Amino acid sequence: MYINKEQLVSYIKKLAEPKVLVVGDLAIDEMIYGDAERISREAPVLILLHSETKLILGAASNAAHNVAALNNGKVSVIGVCGDDFQAGQLRETFEKANVNCGLLVVDPSRKTTTKTRISGSITTSITQQIVRIDRQTKEFLNPDIEEEVLKQIERAMPEHDAVILSNYHIGTLTPRIIQETIRLANQHNKIIVVDAQKDLDVYKNVTSMTPNLPDTQKSVGFALENEEDLKRAGDKLLDETNAKSILITCGADGMFVVRPHGNYTKIPVFNKSEVFDVTGAGDTVTAVYTLALATGADPAYAAIIGNIAASIVVRQFGCATTTVEEILAAVEDL
Repeated sequence: MYINKEQLVSYIKKLAEPKVLVVGDLAIDEMIYGDAERISREAPVLILLHSETKLILGAASNAAHNVAALNNGKVSVIGVCGDDFQAGQLRETFEKANVNCGLLVVDPSRKTTTKTRISGSITTSITQQIVRIDRQTKEFLNPDIEEEVLKQIERAMPEHDAVILSNYHIGTLTPRIIQETIRLANQHNKIIVVDAQKDLDVYKNVTSMTPNLPDTQKSVGFALENEEDLKRAGDKLLDETNAKSILITCGADGMFVVRPHGNYTKIPVFNKSEVFDVTGAGDTVTAVYTLALATGADPAYAAIIGNIAASIVVRQFGCATTTVEEILAAVEDL
């Protein structure tokens, strides 16, 4: 496929225009850092002198953060938090990231999903993660909370141009919420993109989905070892979901876009030699790809823009975001 650079740039410049709704498993990453002082007398463990704590938006929250960095905060999140201390941290972090969290539903029976990573360092060594503590409730939402979430989705849908269903399988996206969100998006003629790790065939009639290579393999039931396998897998997902396109992210091998009638586009990875940390890169791709589709970009153009954005965030440690200006500068360097 021939790519027109001027056309690509025009889509990138429009990324700040669409309003996006993110529905899914909201989470916060709590990063605790300390300097190793000595071994404890109580047990053979390190004693860390606390140096700082960082709060980072994770899971579906990270997709929303990536959107906000590109469209100046024209993004809302719908999901569930608990009635706990971490819920306050989640709201505060959303507000700092310029993400509208006014549609959050509180469920006192659930924990606000929080992943705490404790890392230590000494002066002669890099920082090392020592332990991770997860707070989460993985069961599906109860019917009353599910109904509240659906009301928020119905209220918000007309005000947005695109929807991201971000499923980290922590219980927010019940079968009914998935079906109703897709139905409402189609009813209001909105772009709807799915980012899920399994059960891809349940997302019927969406605009697109962005599975990675391992999750695609699990879904289609065969190994993806070459381009022909990717074509067959993409066609199978199109047939099962009636999606308008499929974007398979292939890590170091780039991306593969599949559309109906044997229309395939292979996209190489950019800046492969500068990868530091791929954490959250999939959320970046989904966010940027969705924004680009909402500007009217062809899926291949949207995927290229998402790929460029991912090449920027993987040069940073942890869940990172990028801007329209950085993406435009990266295009000039290609």
